[in-house]
Amino acid sequence: MLCLWLLGPAAAQPNPAAHPAEQPTRYWITLSDKTGVEFNPGRYFAPEARARRQRQHLPAFEASDLPVRADYVAAIRARVDTVTLVSRWFNAVACRATAAQAAALRRLPGVRAVAAWPYREVQVAAHAPASKEPQPDNEPRQPLLPHKPLSPNDFLLARRQTAHLDGPALRAAGLEGQGLRIAVFDVGFKGLPTHPAFRELVAGKRIVAMHDFLRNTDNVFIGGSHGTEVMGCLAGRLPGGPGDVPGPCLGLAPAAEYLLARTEQLHRERYAEEEAWLAAVEWADRLGADIINSSLAYTEQRYFPEQMDGRHSLIARAANLAARKGLLVVSAAGNDGDDDWVRIGTPADADSVLAIGGLDPETGLHVDFSSYGPTADRRPKPNLAAFGIVLTTTTDDYERLEGTSFSSPLVAGFAACLWQKNRQLTAMQLFQALEKSADLYPYFDYAHGFGRPRLAHFALPAPTAALVPTFDFVPHDSLVAVVIRPEAALRPAEMLPLVAEQSGAVLPSLTPPEEAKPANDNSVPRVGHEQPVAPGSAPLNPLPEPNYPAYLYWNLADHRGVLRRYEAHAVTQRLVVQVPRRLLRGGDVLRVHFKGYTGTYSE
Repeated sequence: MLCLWLLGPAAAQPNPAAHPAEQPTRYWITLSDKTGVEFNPGRYFAPEARARRQRQHLPAFEASDLPVRADYVAAIRARVDTVTLVSRWFNAVACRATAAQAAALRRLPGVRAVAAWPYREVQVAAHAPASKEPQPDNEPRQPLLPHKPLSPNDFLLARRQTAHLDGPALRAAGLEGQGLRIAVFDVGFKGLPTHPAFRELVAGKRIVAMHDFLRNTDNVFIGGSHGTEVMGCLAGRLPGGPGDVPGPCLGLAPAAEYLLARTEQLHRERYAEEEAWLAAVEWADRLGADIINSSLAYTEQRYFPEQMDGRHSLIARAANLAARKGLLVVSAAGNDGDDDWVRIGTPADADSVLAIGGLDPETGLHVDFSSYGPTADRRPKPNLAAFGIVLTTTTDDYERLEGTSFSSPLVAGFAACLWQKNRQLTAMQLFQALEKSADLYPYFDYAHGFGRPRLAHFALPAPTAALVPTFDFVPHDSLVAVVIRPEAALRPAEMLPLVAEQSGAVLPSLTPPEEAKPANDNSVPRVGHEQPVAPGSAPLNPLPEPNYPAYLYWNLADHRGVLRRYEAHAVTQRLVVQVPRRLLRGGDVLRVHFKGYTGTYSE
């Protein structure tokens, strides 16, 4: 039996002992021990969960898997207004209580600490009044058709978002996530069961479990369609041909199994959603998830920038614990790159979470809205990047959407394919291998991370010879110049000059300024709340095939590895960058990446 309770509003019964004059607030109660509890891992964990732990040489269970003592829970329940969560992993109880009740809880046996949730006012987003929520039914429905024909550019974008991550090569190798179980935590999955993009997924019964952790029900097809949009970038397909021929994939893991969890309340962000996320991750671990995709990011609605350190938020700590138990957690970096928050949100700030930034399909570089690293404690983030503008599924159609919410499932699907191929890897070995496979590695910056992951790192044997340098550092009296070698400067039928008449513009991947940026009314909504591109928006420009211009990336890091500055240049001449030597004093390092080669210079 799963000793994990998250009581929705309908199920939670207030204790009449609550003082009528006091409004209860949220408290987090940490307990001291689990002495005497009984636990049978063979009955508690699904076979897939036991197999995952055995495969990664993890113990069958650990202390955090043991149930919370029932007598402690009963004593707390008898003295508070409402118990909202019982967490095995943290040996804790979340509840609503008055200050007087909280004081009484501190005197109970087994209670180590009672802390009030820090509270910040949340503004409800403006939205149209919601209609009555649809109830699921068992009546057969006619397949839905797109409301408008998909344009050639739509098909091109759909093809590119997977091809950019080696989709054709993965499919040719038979890698589509078979045997992997992916948990998706989101706002809701409205319209998913009847959408033609998921016909194969539903018919194959590959949605193996689902739960709404806000209402404590098993219906997740309510609340919103953001989860449906995210699922499109994992397992969705475009309309197929005659004879039920499946259409092209929108994501990379159409053959995986899925656990769907509703953890997010549409139009507002509350601490209850972090409790729901924790309940969901314990549920996903129990049911044998291999990968968690969390296209949600919590930022200024409940935290301050200095708290984005992977230790303050409940879900960052839970995500790190999930990684310790053998799950790969993949999270959107956030959509605040062009507003006054700028930096990544949580749980992307957690050390063991694979944070995914967004790339512009037109340039292959950082897209403006994608949140920047580092974390508040200066750790490098994001880890990887993928397209942040995609074609995906909405409630009953296909739309072009923007947001790192869709970068994350693209990489989660890629990770599923690579884990299918390399099942002997542990979660953290896969995490590190994904980073090392990226096209910029070992170069890193706070916009692109290590870049996009590539199949070649896994498919080819390790190189025996060192990479041939593609550029040279040329010191002068006051400058260090970066000059492309002639053999690396070849274009079809031409070679770049040493100096062009006009230098190529620096593309938009500069370090964000220290000052807060003005809010942009046209910015992409925060992660978990993206909307389809507004009607009448400028159409997406024709996407380049498939080779982008040659880019040179460079950064300047201090002795701790913290980046002071970074840029990406479209290379139009062999003399690309000149860095003042005064910036290299005190142990600072200049790092440059061009055409697969990374070099460093220091003085």
